[in-house]
Amino acid sequence: MSEFKYACPVCGQHIKCDSSQCGTVMECPTCLQKITPPQPPAEAEQKFILSGKKVVDRPTTTFKPPAKLVTEVSNRSFLPIILVGLVLLVAASGAAAFVMFRGHSAGSGIPPAAPSRPPASQAANKPANKPANKPAKPAAPPAVIPPANDTDWVLNLTGVDFPDTPAAGRIHGHDFLCERATYSAGTLTLRVGTRGTIELGIAINLNGAQPEALAGTTVEVTTNSSSAPAITLRWKDTDKVTKDTQNSGYAMRIEFGALAKNRLPGKIYFCLSDDAKSYVAGTFNADARKPKAPKPAATTPAPAN
Repeated sequence: MSEFKYACPVCGQHIKCDSSQCGTVMECPTCLQKITPPQPPAEAEQKFILSGKKVVDRPTTTFKPPAKLVTEVSNRSFLPIILVGLVLLVAASGAAAFVMFRGHSAGSGIPPAAPSRPPASQAANKPANKPANKPAKPAAPPAVIPPANDTDWVLNLTGVDFPDTPAAGRIHGHDFLCERATYSAGTLTLRVGTRGTIELGIAINLNGAQPEALAGTTVEVTTNSSSAPAITLRWKDTDKVTKDTQNSGYAMRIEFGALAKNRLPGKIYFCLSDDAKSYVAGTFNADARKPKAPKPAATTPAPAN
């Protein structure tokens, strides 16, 4: 029985299995979804990561027959009595209205008093109808960080495929998942969290290149490159954020897509030759909006002589 590796179609977790498990139902160790392994690759050496198939439960529908309508014939005998009652009620209402109108016209000539209105001060102090409170938006589910895998850490990126999932990996022993990507002042930043201090992330200094110049290009660095972009890793141990900048000793490949609506998409594969086997691999869509120009400082006129 030959072993091969395939990816979970939901979270992208790599799972090992052998050919005897093909067609059976397995459970992803990360997202706990039920999946069916694919057929093993035809070649002995697996070049591409196969994808499993999610098992979909078929909904069941319970049929309920319509309730039977039962009409009692004896209820029809009450219809004339109901009609007579309605006629008498209408006649009594008309007579009461006529008596009230006759009494007002035959009296002293003083018309009936109009209904009193509250004073203007009370009307002004009356609170207006408040609009109904809008339902609060449901909180976004927390991001699921896939566990790091040592098989994804390689220092020779020749022929290595990019994962089609958001950039993830491991930074100095901490599992990493990119939640926000930005490109500003020539630096590409992938980080955990969307705002505030970066407690876990990676910043790649691309020497001030404009996003228009990077669109459609590839940046490739090998471990023996003489001139490589500066890479800064950030991670948090206890209550302290630590930074480590590397100018060599890593392998990296970045493929940038087309710039559209201030967004610079791309794919990255980065592996650092450290004891923690730090790496980041996957896709990103960086916010490449240019920062606003600072307002000119106000000048103070010179005093007159």
